[in-house]
Amino acid sequence: MVRSRPAALPESAQAPNGAASLEAPQPDGGAAVWQRRHVLDLDDFRVDEIEIILETAKAMKEVLAREVARVPTLRGTTIVTLFYEASTRTRASFELAGKVLGADVINLTAAGSSIEKGESLIDTVRTLRAIGAHVLVLRHPMSGAPYLAAAEGDAQVVNAGDGWHAHPTQGLLDLYTLRAAIGPLAGKRIVIVGDVAHSRVARSDIWGLSRLGADVVVCGPPTLLPAELGSEHAAGLPPVAVETDLDRAVEDADAVMTLRLQQERMTAGLLPSLREYSRLYQVNEERMARARPGAPVLHPGPMNEGVEISAAVAHGARSLVEEQVTNGVAVRMAVLYLLRRDQ
Repeated sequence: MVRSRPAALPESAQAPNGAASLEAPQPDGGAAVWQRRHVLDLDDFRVDEIEIILETAKAMKEVLAREVARVPTLRGTTIVTLFYEASTRTRASFELAGKVLGADVINLTAAGSSIEKGESLIDTVRTLRAIGAHVLVLRHPMSGAPYLAAAEGDAQVVNAGDGWHAHPTQGLLDLYTLRAAIGPLAGKRIVIVGDVAHSRVARSDIWGLSRLGADVVVCGPPTLLPAELGSEHAAGLPPVAVETDLDRAVEDADAVMTLRLQQERMTAGLLPSLREYSRLYQVNEERMARARPGAPVLHPGPMNEGVEISAAVAHGARSLVEEQVTNGVAVRMAVLYLLRRDQ
C-alpha cells in the first residue's frame, strides 16, 4: 500500500502572530527521537517519549488558537476511527484532531457496519487496510484488542480505550493538563479516587504519572481497588500508595483525579448503595479544603454529579474538566502527527 508522508508546515501557513510551525519540537534543547509505530499503552513509554508528546502538544494548541485552525501537515493521510463502544469526547477529539491536521477522517461504529453481521476484528482491520487506512483509532470492549489490530495489519494503531486495560491518550492529556496547572509533576502528590479496578483511565494515568515522578495515591472502597495494589508491580501497575479513607488521602494533595463510578458495578454487589459511596468517596468542597490551596480537580467524564463529584466542585474554580477536553484535541493532534511524521 502506498503511504503518504506528512508535509512540514510551510512558512505561508504560519499564523501572522508567528505561532510555531509543526516541525518536530526538541525538548530540553536535544534532538527529538520518535520511533513508535503505534500508541497502545503508556506502560512501556520512556520519559523522553512522553516529553516529546507533551512538547508537541504545545505547538498544537497554538494551531488550535488560530483564527483558521487548519494546517496541511497530514494531507494525504487517511485516519479511521473504529469504535465498538459509545464515546463523545474521545471520538470527537480524534476526529477534530485529524481534520485540523488536514487528514481525511472516516468514522465507523459497530452499529450499522458489517460488525453487526458477525465480521471479526481481524477481518475488519484487513478490510480497512485494503481501502487505504493509514491510522486506525480503535476503541474496543475487550482488553488487548488494539494489540491484535496492530499485529494483523500495517496500519498504525492508536488505542482509544480497550476494556479495563488502558486509555493512553487520556493519560497523556491528563499529564498535559496537570503540568500546565501545577508545574513539573516530580514529587507532587496526585490522588486518584474511585473505581480503579475497572478503570482503563486510572491505569494509564498511574503509568504516566509514575514515569514523570509523581507520588500517586489511589483511594476507594476495597472492592473497587485491584487486588494487592500497592505492592511491587501488583496487578501490572507500578507501586502506588493505597488509602481507603478519602479524607486522609486528599490531605496536602497537589491534585485530585476522580473517576466515573460505573453504576453497572452496583449489580455485582460491589457497593452497598450510591448514597453510601457518595458519603464516603465524593470529592466535594469540604474534602478539597484538606488539599493544598488551589489544588485542581480532574475527571475524565462523563461525570455523575452528586455521586463521585459534587456539582460545586465539578463547575467550580478548581475544576479542570473543560481544560481536559480542550487539551485532548491538542494531545491527540500531537500523537497523530508524531506517528505519521516519518512515514
